[in-house]
Amino acid sequence: MQGGWLMIPIIICAGLMIAIVAERFWSLRRKEIVPGKLASQVREWARSRKLDDAHITALEANSPLGSVLAAALRNRARSRDIIREAVEDTGRQVAHKLERYLNVLGTIAGMTPLMGLLGTVFGMIKVFNEIMQSGVGQANLMAGGISQALITTAAGLIVAIPSFFFYRYFRGRVNQLVIEMEAEVLHLIDAIDNAQPAAAKRTRASKSAPAK
Repeated sequence: MQGGWLMIPIIICAGLMIAIVAERFWSLRRKEIVPGKLASQVREWARSRKLDDAHITALEANSPLGSVLAAALRNRARSRDIIREAVEDTGRQVAHKLERYLNVLGTIAGMTPLMGLLGTVFGMIKVFNEIMQSGVGQANLMAGGISQALITTAAGLIVAIPSFFFYRYFRGRVNQLVIEMEAEVLHLIDAIDNAQPAAAKRTRASKSAPAK
C-alpha cells in the first residue's frame, strides 16, 4: 500500500515469474527431454533393421529427443542431406517448445525495473507537490513520497534480478539440451548409414545427385 498502485503490476509479475520458473524446472528435466537409454536403443534398432511405423510413432511421442530421432528414421531410406534437413526442421519445432515462456520471463526481467523507476518518478512528483504546498519544513509530508519512490524501486529490482538470472539459466539449459540432441541424431545417422547395404547407399546417392 505504501508503494502505490504500481505495486499491483509488480506483484503480478512476481507471481508470473515464480510460476514460470517452477514450470520450467519441471518441464526441462533431463530425463524427460533426453532419456538416457533411448538413443542407444534406437541406434540398435537401426543396426538390426527392426524399425516399423509403430515403433517410430511410439518413439515420436516418447520425448523431444524421440521426436527428432523419429524424423531421422522416417527419412532413413533417403540421402543423408535430406535426413539432416528433416531433423533440422523438427529440431527447430522442438527447440521452440523447450523455450516456451522464456520470452515472458525475459520481458518481466526488463519491465519490472522500469515499473519501479516509474514509481520513483511518481514518488518524487508527490514530494515536490508537497514542497510547493507546505514548504520544506514539513518533513513528515514529504516522507510519504520518498517512501513510495524507494519501495517501488526496490520491489521492481527484487523481481527483475531473479527473473533475469533464471531467464539466462534456462536459455543455457535449452541450448545444452539441443546440442545433446544434435549429437545423438548424428550418431543415429551414422548408424543408419552403416546399416544400409552398399547397393542401397549407391541408390540413395544417385537419387540425391542433381540431374545433368
